[in-house]
Order: sequence, then structure tokens, then C-alpha cells
Amino acid sequence: MITKGIRGAITVEENTPTAIEKATLDLLSEIFEQNGITGNDIAKISHIIFTTTTDLNADFPAKFPRLAFGWDDVAMMCYHELDVPDSLKMCLRILVVYNCDENFHPKFVYLKGAEKLRK
Repeated sequence: MITKGIRGAITVEENTPTAIEKATLDLLSEIFEQNGITGNDIAKISHIIFTTTTDLNADFPAKFPRLAFGWDDVAMMCYHELDVPDSLKMCLRILVVYNCDENFHPKFVYLKGAEKLRK
């Protein structure tokens, strides 16, 4: 077994706890679906890192999967991204660090305007 990272990003509609919660859970759900990660695979998650642009500070993204899924044993941390001029605003990024087989090929997920991060 080795460790690989699965990246994803999404823009958030507004700086409110409700909007941050929706974006966080939508992005995590899509990351898991596209990578075939099910409830049985949660033990394979080493940790999850959440970052937001500095204009998103109404709540901690890590709070929402902990509450929604009961992930008390998954290490999660939140940080702010660098405030780079002309960068994408209102953006939430997630890095899932996943213990997997060598032949696992992560699929990165970019939603709601965050696709431009990969161009």
C-alpha cells in the first residue's frame, strides 16, 4: 500500500457557513464518487487538508464532514491559500491523502468555475 493525494476545488457562492458547508460536502462527495471511495474506504484516508481563499472565513470546512459523516477519527485541518493577485476568488480546495494500491490513479475534481485552476 502507498499514499497518494486526490485534489479538488470548487468555488463557493457566498461567505456564509451554509454556502461553505454545501460546497465542502458537494466537492467531497464528487471526489469520492469519481475515485470509487466508499464508506468502507474511510479507514484508508490518512488525512484531509482544506484551504480557502482569504475571502472565505465564515466557518471551518473541516467541521462539516465531521458532523455530516461522524468522522471523528479522520485528521482534518483548514488553512488559507496565498492571496495571489488576480487569482480565483471564493475558492475552496481539498486534498485527500489516501492510502491505496500502487495501481490507483487519482481523478482530480474541479467544480463550479474552479476548472480554470488546471488551465
